[in-house]
Amino acid sequence: MQRVVDAGASRIGLVLGETATARDWASLVDHTLLKPEASEADITRLCEEAAQYRFASVCVNPTWVKTSVCVLRGSGVPVCTVVGFPLGATLADVKAYETRRAIYDGAREIDMVINIGALKSGDDCAVEYDIRAVVEAAHEHGVLVKTIIETALLTDDEKVRACLAAKRAGADFVKTSTGFAKSGATVADITLMRRTVGSEMGVKAAGGVKGITDARAMVEAGATRLGASVGVKIAQEASGQKTTSSAAAY
Repeated sequence: MQRVVDAGASRIGLVLGETATARDWASLVDHTLLKPEASEADITRLCEEAAQYRFASVCVNPTWVKTSVCVLRGSGVPVCTVVGFPLGATLADVKAYETRRAIYDGAREIDMVINIGALKSGDDCAVEYDIRAVVEAAHEHGVLVKTIIETALLTDDEKVRACLAAKRAGADFVKTSTGFAKSGATVADITLMRRTVGSEMGVKAAGGVKGITDARAMVEAGATRLGASVGVKIAQEASGQKTTSSAAAY
């Protein structure tokens, strides 16, 4: 639970208050760039924006963890990376290795994709085992784990089962989406996920958060973290600034 509080879940009341600032909103955003064509220059710019706006983290593919750590050194902004991404179809021990390697490279948060096929097959034990393999590898080093359930591919019953498997496995967050499926976070899904996991886990809305209006709706539904490629736009809109072209560059 302390990992979730430290990661921003306790800020939820502040964000919904009238005194919430752009910095408060930024502190909930994982500033994200997971496109396969992202270049080193793109990643560097992402990290520089994260340092400027004080986002919760940057979320990048594993190949860019070391670069991101170097750019962000001294900023206080941690690096998040993805495991089993985007399909979730790699073996549990491979996901555990990915996790350990990412931590070795400097990652402080892990967003892992569940075994969606196992969930669809009714094998919740396999789903939980898969998540637990990553959780144990990460928590050994005090690293946060967010579990991506890919809501666009699931029925409501499957969403509940996935959330409960993540909770049993000791994950810190449940997360809606990879951003690579047909759709991303919805208010209805965030509401369902929050109701399922209760107050002791974080809920991350990702995919389709396009600005402060979407961000506010997700937070009001129960999200405690926002995954978005438009973090700068969210922060600028929260402060009443006119958004710049770079805010929507990703």
